[in-house]
Amino acid sequence: MNRARFSPWPAVLLLAALAAYLSPQWGGPAVFPPQAASPHRTVPGRPGNTVSEETSVPVPSALTPQSRQLFEQVRPASVQIEQLGTDGSGGLGSGFFISGGGLLLTAYHVVDGARVIRVRTVSDQVFNARVVGFDNAADVALLQIQTRGTVPFLPLAASSPRVGENVLAVGNSRGDFLQPRRGKLLALNAAAGNSTFPQDTLEMSAPLAPGDSGGPIVNTAGQAVGVVSYVRVDGQGDTLSSYAVPVTSGERLITELKAGVRRDVPAIGLYFDNVHDGATALPGGVIGSVVNGSPAQKAGLMGLTRDANDNVKGFGDIIVGVDGVRTRSADDAIFEIRRRQIGDTVTLSVDRNGARREVQLPLVAKGSLSFSQP
Repeated sequence: MNRARFSPWPAVLLLAALAAYLSPQWGGPAVFPPQAASPHRTVPGRPGNTVSEETSVPVPSALTPQSRQLFEQVRPASVQIEQLGTDGSGGLGSGFFISGGGLLLTAYHVVDGARVIRVRTVSDQVFNARVVGFDNAADVALLQIQTRGTVPFLPLAASSPRVGENVLAVGNSRGDFLQPRRGKLLALNAAAGNSTFPQDTLEMSAPLAPGDSGGPIVNTAGQAVGVVSYVRVDGQGDTLSSYAVPVTSGERLITELKAGVRRDVPAIGLYFDNVHDGATALPGGVIGSVVNGSPAQKAGLMGLTRDANDNVKGFGDIIVGVDGVRTRSADDAIFEIRRRQIGDTVTLSVDRNGARREVQLPLVAKGSLSFSQP
């Protein structure tokens, strides 16, 4: 399922490419956003202008009566999201309606770079959707489907959940279509341990996987308390814990998204090479390649060179500092870049074949650059 030899620099491409997160992280378990970036099974659908609450797939018998009742309540408001990117790639995720008029929440990385977004309901109806607003760093997006009817929706909880509460997710992982995943809330304000993932998330024991991104996390009252963002897995690929961006009815983020705010992340146009990351003689973030037309390319930064057999011949630039702060890995460099704002100018300390130099370049919005797998 790993599609690229280079790890996309998530400060530039936040959570958008599954390949960046499937390999184990040094010194700990692997982490990746639960979005299917590889070919996936789809179910034929039909377009429509209204949404039915009819359930087309039987409710799993393994659920307790209470969980089964909750799932039956939540499932009609949950959706499968398919997207086609400008570079021809596709992806699969989840989402849920938060208003009868067809507003729905999902993870931003599910729709990042999408040219076409299709929403499939439990009754197998398919709708086109557009992005109303997003916050890239928070990994949340608000969509609107094209419908003249009304849709079932989930109310957002008025307050934050409590550690130890039972929670239920509905998603599309493992080839399933809008199926339940149960668990308990393990922590609030969890640290991601990765500079590219949203911070201060809900940590859960629910066994989520690729395809569940953007789906709802609900409490026992059937209220949405979070939007699925990423999971942590062990060396065998088994889920250790899952994470969701918290959402409540009165919070600023939801208000801003409804008002059309589109908050991007700063970028310079790099792909890091995670094979050699932090493992060079002078540890730093090893540049794999640069994006055409980006500030990085205009500043003359270079990635790895390869021979005719695609074997690495030599290193290009290695980022060892940002604005005077020593960076020993790609994650260090990303963390420092993410502390700045779009429009700022940063000074990178780069090492090329043992020679150190300083490079100044502007930070631009990630969405202003054209990314494709190298």
